[in-house]
Amino acid sequence: MPQEQLSLQQNSNTASSSLDANQLALLQQVTSSYSSLQLAWASGYLSAKSELGQGAQVSVAPAQAQAKTLTILYASQTGNAKGVASQVEQSATAAGINAKLVNISDFKAKALKNETHILIVASTNGEGEPPDDAIEFHEFLLGKKAPKLPNLSYSVLALGDSSYEFFCQTGKDFDERLKALGAKQVLPRVDCDVDYDSESESWKLSIVETLKDELTQADVALAPVIDLPVAASSNYSKQNPLDAEFLLSQKITGRDSAKDVRHIEIDLGESGLTYQAGDALGVYFDNDSVLVTELLAALNFTGNEQISLKVNGEQQELSIQDALTSQLEITQTAPAFIAFWAEQSADEKLLAVAADKNDAREFAGNHQIIDVVSSAKAEVAPQAFADALRKITPRLYSIASAQAEVEEEVHLTVGLVNYENNGQQRFGAASNFLANRLEEGQQVRVFVEHNDNFRLPSNSETPVIMIGPGTGVAPFRAFMQQREADEASGDNWMFFGDQTFTQDFLYQVEWQNYLKSGLLTRMDVAFSRDQAEKIYVQDRLKEQAKDVFAWLERGAHLYICGDMSRMAKDVEIALLEIIGEQGQLSSEQAEQYLKDLRSNKRYQKDVY
Repeated sequence: MPQEQLSLQQNSNTASSSLDANQLALLQQVTSSYSSLQLAWASGYLSAKSELGQGAQVSVAPAQAQAKTLTILYASQTGNAKGVASQVEQSATAAGINAKLVNISDFKAKALKNETHILIVASTNGEGEPPDDAIEFHEFLLGKKAPKLPNLSYSVLALGDSSYEFFCQTGKDFDERLKALGAKQVLPRVDCDVDYDSESESWKLSIVETLKDELTQADVALAPVIDLPVAASSNYSKQNPLDAEFLLSQKITGRDSAKDVRHIEIDLGESGLTYQAGDALGVYFDNDSVLVTELLAALNFTGNEQISLKVNGEQQELSIQDALTSQLEITQTAPAFIAFWAEQSADEKLLAVAADKNDAREFAGNHQIIDVVSSAKAEVAPQAFADALRKITPRLYSIASAQAEVEEEVHLTVGLVNYENNGQQRFGAASNFLANRLEEGQQVRVFVEHNDNFRLPSNSETPVIMIGPGTGVAPFRAFMQQREADEASGDNWMFFGDQTFTQDFLYQVEWQNYLKSGLLTRMDVAFSRDQAEKIYVQDRLKEQAKDVFAWLERGAHLYICGDMSRMAKDVEIALLEIIGEQGQLSSEQAEQYLKDLRSNKRYQKDVY
């Protein structure tokens, strides 16, 4: 568990009452590995020593039965799985269970055979792949060296997005493999879609209730816990977002650009909300009232019809108009809604689309709810319609600033989603909210999503290579601000790409200033439409193959941010080619080289 930072104030009348620096360091070292129950026991022991006086002996009877530990592993790409796992750990501890929260990348897979109770909260990355921090564990568990686990009890909560073909695949892999190795399933696996709060909460409560008796049977009397002041932390989270002040939406692409990219600034005020370079900002939004009105008309609803919906964990009555405005997702369409509307309308074309999973995913990706409703007429009750929609989920944006530079502000780089469908203009809900609908001084609900899988190296002398085309440049702007504030001496190399130099060079002046100051050692750019043959960042990487490999050989950390489906895959293919050619390695050796970089947190991705 994380080491608590104790605030110990010296008593002016009895200087010897406080610990000196060496004693405090020793105490922190000894207790750093204690579980919450062990800390509670130790506090009671010390309290008893204090009551009896110096030199007194406190009798410590051995426990009649050693309490078993519940190990909670999380495999998280953006932080969602970590957030859920943290809530499970808190609930288990409150119930008297000796719980231990561990990032799956920090868990020694071979130690599985020594565990008695494990919970896994796992997200799925991309097309059925495990998150970066779970790749090694996943390979071990599904490999031939995985041990038999007849003494292990477990359960899995899988997070995913049903819009993807391999929905919750990582969680399914873990569950099926543990079962095959002889482990006992405490509760069936739960597969959660993007609006996972309700299902994850039910799983958490069921798990704690199921394991409570078994894991608190040990005959260990817990001493009263002594409250000690701990370092202050923000109370704001995904469940309790901050109402922050919106400061600025500034277009940073040219007037003739095919894209509309905005630089967004938000004031966190005196909230105490903090973030690190590499983190993301979660943004809540309301749907556009114009789109809600259009959808109500297409459904023949007045908007006043009352429905029942769970809001903030409680069932509430509200109008369908309010629900469509602030609670239900109407711009991102799930394949399940395609199937629902096809059944309601009995439309042959839509039924054919719904029958094919690939067609349904593609259709959902290109059509908002209003487009589906307009494509085939049907009469549905307001409650049935609301039940068929997903709940609104906040959008995550890579933070484009370092707090050391902008202090109480947070900056984002947001590309406006804007396209036509059958002659109708369609906008992304959150990007349009930030780019066009919010005005200076208005409030926006936000929270910080910490991303420990995308961090600058702890050693400021370490060189870094950053690959971020388009809005993927955002976290690297934060990286440079942080490196400057830290007076980091390590070299920095940026690869940036977009469509045209004159219209799409995001933060051009800032990059030029970093080059001029020497903080940015090198910058390679790829503007795909400035010449007949399109050139992308992966092409620039291959042009600089010798130097890229030389940087990696001297310990550089490599970062990629941006499009997951195309760019990130193409860049990884280029990297494998570079490593193989420059290192004179086979394809298998090149893949292992890249795996080793990832294992050592020298190859990190923030892709979407």
